[in-house]
Amino acid sequence: MPDSMSEQLQQDMECEGLLECFHGLKQLDKDCFRALVRAEEPLTVDEVAEAVDRERSTAYRAIQRLLQTGFIRKDQVNYDQGGYYHVYSPTDPSKIADDMQRMLNDWYAKMGQLIQEFETKYESADATVPAES
Repeated sequence: MPDSMSEQLQQDMECEGLLECFHGLKQLDKDCFRALVRAEEPLTVDEVAEAVDRERSTAYRAIQRLLQTGFIRKDQVNYDQGGYYHVYSPTDPSKIADDMQRMLNDWYAKMGQLIQEFETKYESADATVPAES
């Protein structure tokens, strides 16, 4: 991923790139998310692992990152004779989009404040430097 903002603005980005950009998700995380989106019903960790051709523990870590970002949700399924297991499904895309928009607005406000601080700091520094003759 490019380092500077100008480099980021110049590169082509797909909508899935937002997952990486906003939350630092890895390729495996995006693959697991796509597997859950494509599935017709919620999947277990084992089913996600099989869909992305990875070990269960590796898929589980990706699932945990996706849960932390709010991109997926976890539901408990109870067995009739006792016990349970978890299944995972994507969160409503409009909720994810709203969360990313809110995060972007917060970032924009913070950058605006930092730019204002930069201007104030260097305007006052410029006023104290004597002009060259």
